[in-house]
Amino acid sequence: MVGDRKKLMSSINKKKIRYFIPLFLASGIIIYTIFMVVPILNSMFLSFYTGEGMSTPTEFVGFRNYIRLFTQFPFKDRFINAFWNNVKFFLIVTLIQNVVGFFMAVLISRKFWGNKIFRRISFLPVTLSVLVVGFLFSLMLNPVWGIFDKILEFLRLGFLIRPWLGSTTTALPVIAIVISWQWMGEAILFYMAGIDGIDEEVLEAAKIDGAGPLAEIRYILFPSLLPVIGIVTILIFIGDFTQFDIIYAMATTRGNPTYSTDLFGSLFYRVTFQSAERGGWGMGMGAAVATIMFLIVFIGVIFWLYIFRMKGLKDKEGA
Repeated sequence: MVGDRKKLMSSINKKKIRYFIPLFLASGIIIYTIFMVVPILNSMFLSFYTGEGMSTPTEFVGFRNYIRLFTQFPFKDRFINAFWNNVKFFLIVTLIQNVVGFFMAVLISRKFWGNKIFRRISFLPVTLSVLVVGFLFSLMLNPVWGIFDKILEFLRLGFLIRPWLGSTTTALPVIAIVISWQWMGEAILFYMAGIDGIDEEVLEAAKIDGAGPLAEIRYILFPSLLPVIGIVTILIFIGDFTQFDIIYAMATTRGNPTYSTDLFGSLFYRVTFQSAERGGWGMGMGAAVATIMFLIVFIGVIFWLYIFRMKGLKDKEGA
């Protein structure tokens, strides 16, 4: 009897908890809906309308904005240019943050004097404003008084000096390196958390079996941190395909020089909020660009989740 009563009470308590779960989730869902879902749906709605300047589009045009975006000059050219710039930007940032962040985390995870200090210092750039970082690096890379060129001269590497932000060849990679430096601490933090989660007995056993640092990275750390690599890559993808601040700070909203650093974020801002004389296309076209950005990010995230999920399943099967 006592056992049955305990089971009944346990069942009742579980049902009560089940009723409270939606209540606790409601606030988060409401906030997310108001600030994320509603603006996205409103942007999709506005993309089927057209209007002049900053005024709310009132003339229904159906898919005409999308047709113009993919078929007519200059809409098609600017959009495709921003897309490929975003792809290059993403590849550079992903390579730097994943490779450098991974090995930095491995080095910091070793026990040595001051490793905790290095952990904290590595995250400091993340706390800075993107606009501040962009402005400071613009000063450092200035061809007249910039300290970076002065350092190259001091090291007798003057032949490497060039207009870093004034050349269509170097501007985008330089900005990608700057944003990679700022957010490197976030990647290191994720990798450090993954390394700290690995059982120390496994690492000790590998050392006893004679595994060196490279073997440890290849056979233990890398497979164990594959889900973390997936998370970091997805976060980089979302951040880069919605990036605006660093371009605004270092290359203006026109993606100077000659649109070579123009990303989706700067393209969207320019075509939506600037006058036609300065490159604006109207609110309806801006909404169409925003909708395409959302679809690219949405499909991209699903793609990366699928890739890393399939990779994880293959590794489990191999094990």
